[in-house]
Amino acid sequence: MRSNETKHGRLPNIQYDALNNAQKAAYDAIASGPRGKVEGPLAIWIMNPVLAEKLQQLGSYCRFGSALPPRLSELAIIIVGAFWKADFEWCAHAPIAEKAGISLTVIEAIRLQRAPKFVRDDEAALYYFLRSLLEEHQVPDAIYQNLIREVGQTAAIDLVGIAGYYGSVCMTLNAFCVPLPDDLASPFFGTPQPTS
Repeated sequence: MRSNETKHGRLPNIQYDALNNAQKAAYDAIASGPRGKVEGPLAIWIMNPVLAEKLQQLGSYCRFGSALPPRLSELAIIIVGAFWKADFEWCAHAPIAEKAGISLTVIEAIRLQRAPKFVRDDEAALYYFLRSLLEEHQVPDAIYQNLIREVGQTAAIDLVGIAGYYGSVCMTLNAFCVPLPDDLASPFFGTPQPTS
């Protein structure tokens, strides 16, 4: 649960003019890329520009270049975001997941930590694989084989990469208490806002 002391974040907002040359270079690289802005975990990582550069490259691949279609990669992102109860991540990606084709009933079930009723087999396979990996730290053979049948080996490898990257994102957000925009309430610790 967020405390009142950390609801505004543990680090100050970035002031571009106060950044050193390496930080400005990392900032510019992120801002000119597909994200178009530096916010959330990137605003934390930018304080260590070497880390920011490496993680933003991995994140760019995970979000925009993996073997998973956007519908499934966004499903993976919200599963990880809900597991970590990362407010910022959830509020950023739940609307993207819906636009990518994940139903609102599935999104809401994931937010509430309930097993969704899936219509698509690939979504169910991905969900049970990730939940097993996150909760049990292992994946039974049957769940693994089902994922491979549904998405293939390369996409399964990318899925684990996505989960690892977004786990890092969520830990950064939670450790540094990155705040939500003022018009949003916590989807996990307060009155949730609609996802669309």
